[in-house]
Amino acid sequence: TIVSAKGLLLDEGIGYIRIAQFQNPTAELVDEIVSELVTENETKLDSLILDLRNNPGGLLNSSIDVANLFIDSDGIVVYTEGRSSNSKVSFPTKRGDILNGAPIVVLMNEGSASASEIVAGAMQDHKRAIIMGQESFGKGSVQSMLSLSDGFGLKLTTARYYTPSGRSIQAKGIAPDIYLEDNTLSSFEDAINLSSQEKDLKNHLSSESPSELSEEDILEIQDEITDKRDKEYIDLLREDYFVHEAINVLKALKIMTNK
Repeated sequence: TIVSAKGLLLDEGIGYIRIAQFQNPTAELVDEIVSELVTENETKLDSLILDLRNNPGGLLNSSIDVANLFIDSDGIVVYTEGRSSNSKVSFPTKRGDILNGAPIVVLMNEGSASASEIVAGAMQDHKRAIIMGQESFGKGSVQSMLSLSDGFGLKLTTARYYTPSGRSIQAKGIAPDIYLEDNTLSSFEDAINLSSQEKDLKNHLSSESPSELSEEDILEIQDEITDKRDKEYIDLLREDYFVHEAINVLKALKIMTNK
């Protein structure tokens, strides 16, 4: 099972959450991650980087729930509209910002599509986040399957997704507020491996027989591996150009706010 979201605490109270795709539990997981980061920071987060790069989308309801974690204004998250009268459906916001207004940067690129574009577009239109990176993929169509008499089916585009301000996502994508060239300083793919690998634990234990280790010893080794992996992950993120620039923007916002 792919872990749909992972979070870490970066510099000076800046949280980082990477959403790989939008699944049923993603919004709940993001909420839990924010709570864990607040606990680790020992106070509320100063700001957050929400990384949606190379996120192909997923479930519509999941993207709406994630957007509603941060939007604290009345209106809609997204709406659909097509040729038929019943194709217009609006999905309203639910007020309640778990960050209490702390600044957010959303990172995206050409691999950000569908549900990730819905989140980015909603947060941009509600002025809840700064969108940084590259123009997104532009996958914003609602498709329906029409059954044919010969047993085949025909997939038809029946409606399109629109951001709260009325921008069509289809083929146009979401334009960032701040455009970034793809000047990654180190391989981002190495930094976004969200799966915990059992082989790490096996390699660590290879020098001793597991039967000779107590449960406390094993738990301590697991913690060491987790800490080491998190430190390596954070180091890689700091070398990632997009994340580096997002941190700079958030630090600048903090300075301006404190003046």
